[in-house]
Amino acid sequence: MKKQTLLTIISLSCALIASAAEPKDEIIAAAKKLGEQPNYSWKTTVVVPESAQFKPGPSDGKTEKDGFTFVTSSFGDNTTQTVLKGVKGAVTGQDGSWQSLEEVEKEEGFGRFRAIVARNLKVPAVQAADLAAGIKELKKDGDTYSGDLTEDAAKTLLSFGRRGAGGDAPSVSNAKASVKFWLKDGALVKYEFKSKGTRSFNGNDQEIDRTSTVEIKDVGTTKITIPDEAKKETVDLNDSAARQ
Repeated sequence: MKKQTLLTIISLSCALIASAAEPKDEIIAAAKKLGEQPNYSWKTTVVVPESAQFKPGPSDGKTEKDGFTFVTSSFGDNTTQTVLKGVKGAVTGQDGSWQSLEEVEKEEGFGRFRAIVARNLKVPAVQAADLAAGIKELKKDGDTYSGDLTEDAAKTLLSFGRRGAGGDAPSVSNAKASVKFWLKDGALVKYEFKSKGTRSFNGNDQEIDRTSTVEIKDVGTTKITIPDEAKKETVDLNDSAARQ
C-alpha cells in the first residue's frame, strides 16, 4: 500500500511539473514550432511619434524553411524589396533594379542603410525567440504574454544592429523595452514590442520611441515567387562564396 501511494505521489508530482511550464518556455516553444513550418507570411507595422524625423512604413514578409525570405518594406517615399537565403541576399535600388548585398554595402547614405537593414532582418520565429530570451519576467493572462526586457536586451533592440566605422556599436542610454505575445492553440499569431531611449551615433543623439507589431499569417500555405534578377544575384553570391 505504501509503495503504491508513493508511486501515485511521484506520478502526480511529475504531471504537475510538466503542466507548470514557464511562460517564457511556452513562447520559445511556440517560436520554434513556427520556425519548423514549411512557410509563413507576416506583416509588420511601426508606430512612432508625429514629431519623429523618420517614419518607417509597413512591411510584408514571406519565408520558407531552409529557403528564401522575401520582404517588401517602405521608408518615407522609398520602397525596398529584399531577398535573403542564409547569409546571402539582394535588395532593390531606387530604380527598382536588384543588387547583391556585397555591392550595396560599398555604397554611402541610403544605399548602405538598405544593406544594414537587410543584414539585420530577422524572421518572426527568430525575432520572437530572441525577444522572449531577453525578458526579465514574462506574465501570462490567458493566451496573452507580456513582460519588460532587461536593460541589455533593450539596448540591443535600440541599436538596430548598426556599427560605426571602427566596428563599435552606437551608444545607447535610458533604454527601456517591453514585449507582448499572443498565442492561439499554442501557435504564435502576433507579437508587439515597444522600445524607447537615446541612441548616439557619430556625435548625434537620436530619440527612439516606437511600437512594432508583427502579425503572422498563412502558415503552411504561403507561396513565394522570387524575381529572376533577384535570384540570379543571390545565386551568383553563393557561387562566388563557394569558390573562395
